[in-house]
Amino acid sequence: MFARRPEQRSLLGEILDWMLAPLLLLWPMSMGLTWVVAQGIANRPYDRDLGELARTVAQRVVVHTDVVREVRLPAGVSALVADVLRGEDAGAMYYQVLGLRGELVAGDRNLRVPVDERIEPGVLKFRDDTMLEEPVRVAYLWLAVPLEGREVPPLVQVAETLDRRSRLATEIIKGVILPQFVILPLAVVLVWLALARGLAPLNALQNRIRQREAHDLSPIAEREAPEEVTPLVRAINELLARLDHSMSAQKHFLADAAHQMKTPLAGLRMQAELAQREIDAGGDARSVRRSLEQIALSSQRAAHMVNQLLALARAEDREQALRQQDVDLVQLAIETVEDFVPRAIDKRIDLGYEGPSLADARPTLQGQPVLVRELIRNLVDNALQYTPPGGAVTVRVLVDPFGQVAVLQVEDTGPGIPAAERELVFQPFYRALGTNVDGSGLGLAIVREIATQHGAEIDVEDAHPRAGGGTGTRFTVRFPLGGARSK
Repeated sequence: MFARRPEQRSLLGEILDWMLAPLLLLWPMSMGLTWVVAQGIANRPYDRDLGELARTVAQRVVVHTDVVREVRLPAGVSALVADVLRGEDAGAMYYQVLGLRGELVAGDRNLRVPVDERIEPGVLKFRDDTMLEEPVRVAYLWLAVPLEGREVPPLVQVAETLDRRSRLATEIIKGVILPQFVILPLAVVLVWLALARGLAPLNALQNRIRQREAHDLSPIAEREAPEEVTPLVRAINELLARLDHSMSAQKHFLADAAHQMKTPLAGLRMQAELAQREIDAGGDARSVRRSLEQIALSSQRAAHMVNQLLALARAEDREQALRQQDVDLVQLAIETVEDFVPRAIDKRIDLGYEGPSLADARPTLQGQPVLVRELIRNLVDNALQYTPPGGAVTVRVLVDPFGQVAVLQVEDTGPGIPAAERELVFQPFYRALGTNVDGSGLGLAIVREIATQHGAEIDVEDAHPRAGGGTGTRFTVRFPLGGARSK
């Protein structure tokens, strides 16, 4: 199953999404608020007119208190009120006048009397109700008259259907909402144009980078980029600087490697030509054998150089460094010493190991076993090269009682390394002057690179310091254990 690649996202689309999504969310809310406000605006003038009509009818009501206490609405007034109601441009209007005992004096019987309400004579009030299953707005007031016994104040009510209010509210909403249907798309287009114009400097920056030559790793001018993009440009400049440094180091390394390879290859060619001349001239077999021996030695040097270059390339492989495994430092050290015993015997050098045995509990670090073995081999090889016959080379593994580090030491009785050169010996192709030792100059550079990949520290010191100058060299590599365990 192949992992699905994430889709490439547009910065312009991302900004538009974050800007327009809230706008599209707020737009329905705005319409709802506009509807509520429009209803309030439409109700106020019609409530005012309805209240005035109710007061007008109330002023025409006559209360008799002489012989029979009763409430009447003169016949002419009733006809006038009916004409006024019919003359309105509304769909339907109703009125009602109730007497001192709640009896109908005039108007429509179907208008309901407000119940469960405190009676406040002379105070105009409004309520929403229904009339013949149709919603109406009612203005009513209780008349302020002297009461006797179980009488109640006369009630005047005027009701109006909501047709006019709805029409006015609709007109208000049309006047407010309809322009938004034009303004909103126009706003979207203007926002898109503004963002496109605002992102133009990014396009210009992209074109400047794209038009660069492949070898041009000079930094990008930060002042030519927008302020918001300056951190990105600064990060790109840092990457370009690292890349430039890496490419320069690679060019320098390749130049040094090519120069170093010339020597064994030139020796091969020269010895081959000498052998050919001896054969053509009928020379003796000794001269030819000597040339062949030199050819074998030069090819051996060239092969060693190639192997060292491949080892350095493996040490610099960042992806390989991420694939970590359990590394038994003691086992690798013992196996490396065993591999170099024949060479040490040939050079009459005492090669030995000190530290835990394979049967003891020993530290296990996280890393690449192949690279750690290469590190130990290069340290031992370097020590055997610089140790004279009759000397000693000791490989030592020290166990940290606190379980923080695993320590590897390779100690020899060679001429030692002056303090001024202890940092230089880790550079590729560097060889100390005056030693007359044949080598590629890559061994310690490989050691440094492998140690860096494993987060280890390397110290170089005199193995047997004495007055007037130290004798021998001790390389100490401290590997961090972290979450390592012991076998």
